[in-house]
Amino acid sequence: MANPYRSSQGLSARPVGNFDEIQLRIDPVHADLDEEISGLHKQVTQLKHVAQEIETEARIQNEFVSDLQMLMSRAQAGVKSGMTKLNRTVAQQRSNHILQVIIFGLTCFSIVYLWSKHFKR
Repeated sequence: MANPYRSSQGLSARPVGNFDEIQLRIDPVHADLDEEISGLHKQVTQLKHVAQEIETEARIQNEFVSDLQMLMSRAQAGVKSGMTKLNRTVAQQRSNHILQVIIFGLTCFSIVYLWSKHFKR
C-alpha cells in the first residue's frame, strides 16, 4: 500500500486545506489522460447544471417565503382591525344594555307609581 489516495485509473487526490482547490497526480503509465480530462469536464458540467438548479429552486423558495410573510402581515393587520371593531361593538352593546336596564327600571317605576295612584282613590 504505497499511496492510500491512488485510484485505479491512475489519478490520485490529495486532501487539501482549501475547498476551492483540487490536486491530481497523474500516472502516465496506467491512465489515458484525455479520457480522464473529458470525464472530469463532464462531471464539472453536470455539477454546474446542478448548481444552477439549486440556485433556481432557492430563488423560488425565497419568493414563496416572502409571499407568505406578506400574507401573514396582511392577515395580522386584518385580525387587529377585526379585534378593534369587535371591542367597539362589545362596548356599544354594554352601553345599550345599560340603557335598556335603565328604561326598564323607569317603566316599572312608572307602572308601580301609576298603579298606586289609581288604587289610592
